[in-house]
Amino acid sequence: MEIKIRLIILMLSILFTGLSSGLCFTWSNAITPGIGRLDDLGFLQAFQAMNRSILNASFLIVFLSPVLLLFVNAILHRNANPATFKSFLIAAILYFVGIGIITVFKNVPLNEMLDKTVLENLSAIELKDLRAKFEQPWNRWHIQRTITSFTSFTLLLVGLIYSK
Repeated sequence: MEIKIRLIILMLSILFTGLSSGLCFTWSNAITPGIGRLDDLGFLQAFQAMNRSILNASFLIVFLSPVLLLFVNAILHRNANPATFKSFLIAAILYFVGIGIITVFKNVPLNEMLDKTVLENLSAIELKDLRAKFEQPWNRWHIQRTITSFTSFTLLLVGLIYSK
């Protein structure tokens, strides 16, 4: 039974971390550059709409489950090949810091600031100022999430290879 649970946790860890990494990659390479070409009102409206629509059960499960699953996976592999255990443990720490901590303390506060704003009531100057306060910091922190989620995913695959 333990081997089956270990395998299920590992597969879910790889799946959800890979999906999160892909989401972060797509967001960094297509979404933010694409909406970055919009005028201030269009950019802020698009970001508001996407932030509001992404907060759903399937997203939250996929994006946040690895915070727990990766640590459980590392614990379940603590007696495995040392390279496997180290890869899994580093993947868990990176994901926790790079996705968990950065999202909660950096990106979410920016999202909430934007969400509370009635954009249609702002002047062109206020829209420009809001975008300046939001866009560059959000993108900077999101790049960190992209790098750490990709690295976590890669480390899971490395650990899987060494577990054989």
